[in-house]
Parts: sequence; structure tokens; C-alpha cells
Amino acid sequence: MDNIDDMIGGLTGQTEGGSGSADIIGAFGGLIGGEGGLQSLVGQLQSSGLGNQVGSWVGIGPNQAVDPQELHQALGDDKVSQLASQSGLPIAQFLPLLAAALPSIVDALTPNGNVPAGDAAAGFDIGGLLEGLSSAAQAGPNSPLGQLGGLLAGNKG
Repeated sequence: MDNIDDMIGGLTGQTEGGSGSADIIGAFGGLIGGEGGLQSLVGQLQSSGLGNQVGSWVGIGPNQAVDPQELHQALGDDKVSQLASQSGLPIAQFLPLLAAALPSIVDALTPNGNVPAGDAAAGFDIGGLLEGLSSAAQAGPNSPLGQLGGLLAGNKG
């Protein structure tokens, strides 16, 4: 985890151990494992107009994409600002990464098509999932998953 933080910190101009240490994986994990856990997040997104997208992530079958701005509206300014700050990235860079990764994270946490009760992310390796996503992404360096892959792999350009 420290290596990823160092790589991301280098990309964003932050140093290890600094008060602004970048933590993309921690920000993603905090969203899933935050107050109310996955159930709360799924409910919030569904009630904010993203029911079709979230239903595809939870259900069996392909995951629908979510627009970063729609995700921003569903999560709210305060939550997005908090998560982006924790990640060490500006909101404009963080949101597309979150929108690209969140469908696969929720999908992985709901393998049977049901949202589990409690802390679904407890013991779940979000970092491993994100590294797998970035390795599997063949979308190119300008796509959000390609950018995430570059961040996790330590590419700075």
C-alpha cells in the first residue's frame, strides 16, 4: 500500500508522510465501508436517480456505466470533496476514476446479486480489485481506467 501511496503522491506532487498523502484506495474503501456501508451507498445512489445503473452492478450481467457528474450529484458536494481530498486528487480527476471503478467494486461485493448486510467491504481487497481492473483495462491512457492503471502502476505520463 505504501508503494501505491508513494506513486500517487509522486504524480500529484505530494510526499510520503505529508499531511496531504494521497490515498485513492482508502477513499474508495471509505465510500464503500462508510456509515451504513454498502447498503447505505446503494440506497443513496438508487434514490438519487441511478437505480438502473446500480441495479446492473448488483445484479448478474454487464455493469452499466455511470456519468461522473451524475455520480457527483448523487453523492453530494460534501462527500465528493471529502473523498477527493482523501485521494489527494482534484475533484475533476477523482470523479472519472471513481465512476470507472465503482461499478466493478459494487459488482465484486455483490456476487450473488444481493447487497449483503453489514460491512460488505470488511476484509475485501479493494486495492487488489483496482489493480486487476487497471491491468485488464485496454481502454488506453486517456480513459479513466487507463489513468487509474497508470496511477497504480506508477506511470507519470
